[in-house]
Amino acid sequence: APAGLGMEVMAPHTINALNGTSVKLSCLFNSCYKVENKQFSLNWTYQECKNCSEELFLQFRTKIMNKQLDRFGNRVEFTGNPSKYDVSFTLNNVQLEDEGTYNCYVLNPPDRQRGHASISLKVLTKEPPKRDSTVAVIVGASVGGFLAVVILVLMVVKCVRRKKQQRLNTDDQKTEEEGKTDGEGNPEEGTK
Repeated sequence: APAGLGMEVMAPHTINALNGTSVKLSCLFNSCYKVENKQFSLNWTYQECKNCSEELFLQFRTKIMNKQLDRFGNRVEFTGNPSKYDVSFTLNNVQLEDEGTYNCYVLNPPDRQRGHASISLKVLTKEPPKRDSTVAVIVGASVGGFLAVVILVLMVVKCVRRKKQQRLNTDDQKTEEEGKTDGEGNPEEGTK
């Protein structure tokens, strides 16, 4: 990004984590400037809900500092490398209460503006069953099959109507032709 526009911070919008496992919350940034530890700063905050206040739990000021929030205990591990524009962290032993929004704030002077990205963490109590895809395939096939039948029925109805219409048209033509011959024939008979 050009110097005047500040930096770009990139993170996934949503991450799903299985309860009891470890999950990496990835946050990368780009800057026109090399990272100088004396000037570089990073904050990771946690928000339980949209309107809840942000709680600072991880900070980088010349070195990484964990703010020991009771919520996370010692489960937060900085796994990024600021000099490689990576400020990710890993949350170990994920708990249901860890669900919420994680905000990554990065400032790398001389960039003037602080970069920001948010990640919504969803905690799953069990792995999504493998059959989910099977159910989706079955539902998809059923809906697809149903639509195919509906389309087929509509085509058949259309074809039947078209055939009836053609039959009616040919019948009309026949009766018109018969009517003509009758109409032409009657006067002839009358003149005999």
